[in-house]
Amino acid sequence: MSALAALFILVLAFVTATLSGVFGMAGGLVLMGGLALVLPVSAAFVTHGLLQLVANGWRAILHRRHVNWRIVAIYALGSLIAGVVVSLIAIAPSKPFLFLFMGLLPGLLWLPQDWIKLDAARPGQALLSGIMVTGVNLTAGVAGPLLDIFFVRTALTRHVIVATKAATQVFAHLAKIIVYGGLMLRTHDGAAMPPLWLFALAIPLSMLGTAAGGRILDRLTDVNFKRYTRLIVTAVGIMYLVQAGQLFLGAR
Repeated sequence: MSALAALFILVLAFVTATLSGVFGMAGGLVLMGGLALVLPVSAAFVTHGLLQLVANGWRAILHRRHVNWRIVAIYALGSLIAGVVVSLIAIAPSKPFLFLFMGLLPGLLWLPQDWIKLDAARPGQALLSGIMVTGVNLTAGVAGPLLDIFFVRTALTRHVIVATKAATQVFAHLAKIIVYGGLMLRTHDGAAMPPLWLFALAIPLSMLGTAAGGRILDRLTDVNFKRYTRLIVTAVGIMYLVQAGQLFLGAR
């Protein structure tokens, strides 16, 4: 790995952890796209899983008093079901399709709320969110916008939403590490992973970014939190659709 690529990943780890610390999902979407630019898809999945596992886990710890643990426990069961199913058929998508999937996901945030009446506070829907979000996470690399539609109709505050989503994503990213780490072992692609020293630097940067994002979150109102989340994620999605189009055209 070149020094420039390593520096890019380190900066990306801090910036995206900060974004996730504020909005709960935008950082993961940006991080996956950035990693896919400099790493093979399977390596990007595992690296993304490791960094986001730390960022989400640390965010859940920092905001642990706000976590709705009942939602997390039910979500974890759904995540386990999805992980077992996808592990049986795990095939890493090509980069054009990866960017296409990531570009389309933000469109979920613009669906009228009356069309999709989902609420993670309901046990059955918390289980459904675990299955669906983890399944999409394992095929598209990220699933923040999908997870968000399970929370937009809840009566939860922005702190509870960010903290609970962070705790649930620990399981989704752990599943990603296990499934795609196992795929890399079977295909002997371990050399494509970034060196260990890079993770040693990126992990504390992710923790620092998470703490910084928490400070910014405290200054937002619940209304601005939801408005900015949708706008930022949509802008990122548009960029990914453009990237997907360029990759598809370049493959011809």
